[in-house]
Amino acid sequence: MTLLILGLIVFLGVHSTRMFAPAWREAQIARFGMLPWKAVYAIVSLLGFVLIVHAYGQTRLDPMVLWQPPVWSKHVAGLLMLASFICIAAAYVPGNALKAKVGHPMLAGVKVWGFAHLLSNGNLADVVLFGSFMVWAILEFGTSRRRDKAAGTTYPRISMGRDLLVLFLGVAGTAVFAGFLHLQLIGVRPY
Repeated sequence: MTLLILGLIVFLGVHSTRMFAPAWREAQIARFGMLPWKAVYAIVSLLGFVLIVHAYGQTRLDPMVLWQPPVWSKHVAGLLMLASFICIAAAYVPGNALKAKVGHPMLAGVKVWGFAHLLSNGNLADVVLFGSFMVWAILEFGTSRRRDKAAGTTYPRISMGRDLLVLFLGVAGTAVFAGFLHLQLIGVRPY
């Protein structure tokens, strides 16, 4: 569990510099340049991610069960994951209605992803992992929305075609991940 927490601190910590230490972040970018900053950011993020994946896998070998989720929670989580995938797709398709409305659909998708997994998993490692990501996404979402409001940043909607593309990509991503990749990568059949 210690390694999982360390991985979360490293991964979410580096992803929180703009939220908790914006002046320090800007000073580092000014000092070293954007490209070196991004390189260090990517390396530290990857290190944190590897720690999380390894440690989470280890905790699943000897899980500490806090509660047994009811069967219905898996079905609700499936619907929430569809919403999460649609939000994540909206982050990558410029000019769609969801991005225009939400502003930061990736963070909204991570919030929903974390909540869905908390709902359908009852082990301590699940609560630590998914709860940490959910709390981080809630904080980062609020910070990003306030930053956009202060700067007058808006995200325009260009066309209905982009909205349909977001919907298609979200549904396709959900189908591929839930139907195949979740079992292959995580070792768990979601339904």
